Amino acid sequence: MCFGVRDAIEMALEESRSQPLTVLGDLVHNESVLANLSARGIHIAQRAERLETQAVMITAHGASDKAIRQAESRGHQVKEATCPLVRLAHQAVTKLVHEGFHPVIIGKRDHVEVRGMTEDLENFDVVLTEADVFELREQERLGVIAQTTQPIDRVRHLVGLLRWRFPAANVRFIDTVCQPTKQRQNSAIELAQQCDVVVVIGGAHSNNTHELVKTCSQHCSWVYHIQTADDLRPSWFAGASRVGITAGTSTPDAIIEGVETWLQHYAVEMETAATGIPAADGRPNPQHLKAA
Repeated sequence: MCFGVRDAIEMALEESRSQPLTVLGDLVHNESVLANLSARGIHIAQRAERLETQAVMITAHGASDKAIRQAESRGHQVKEATCPLVRLAHQAVTKLVHEGFHPVIIGKRDHVEVRGMTEDLENFDVVLTEADVFELREQERLGVIAQTTQPIDRVRHLVGLLRWRFPAANVRFIDTVCQPTKQRQNSAIELAQQCDVVVVIGGAHSNNTHELVKTCSQHCSWVYHIQTADDLRPSWFAGASRVGITAGTSTPDAIIEGVETWLQHYAVEMETAATGIPAADGRPNPQHLKAA
């Protein structure tokens, strides 16, 4: 887990010990984490009008000032678990607008983080593809930032395309992609290049996990997105000699360890079936299946 997600979960658990708590939106995009929070009595509400407790927490993905004011106007006590790096992205947008730039956000329009960045703006554009860039109207000054979990290569490509598309415009780019995302993407590339199969662990609705799947798929032919070890299938690893594991920023350590354990046990079974001789220490021969 990245520090922003870990801090948000710890804050929610701490607050819930002293008073009933409702989180506005998914605290993180991981179903296992959300189920654990719910089991501990923490409520989840997707809309402000459905808040049931006085204490309300904003997710790690952040929220607009407008959404926070609406909650406070209804008598709620608002706690913010916004990731500091998301907060920096909000500040970057505000800075660009104050300096007269038309804001362009590179990210998913319907993502909670992007909504938090844009709900306080009167005019803005959100782009994710080359086609989106070509649909933009010309502006004299374009201020560009990115959703913090976007792949930096995509962001740089679209910034370059904006400058090519509007050569007369003043295009200012502030890099708001978080460092953990950059490091994870770079590590995923290295991993995928070395492996026959890559398993990416993360929530079904986790944007950064989906981006890891796309990145790994560019360098490895067999990439599988799972949420827990229960999703693994032995047929995926037939003939594989090295399997890579990576995970999204909101995936708990215990789930990652469960996947690694499953793969180690599978490797032992395959070696035993191939040789008829169990590994002496109960672990697989690294020449048969390596978990990278």
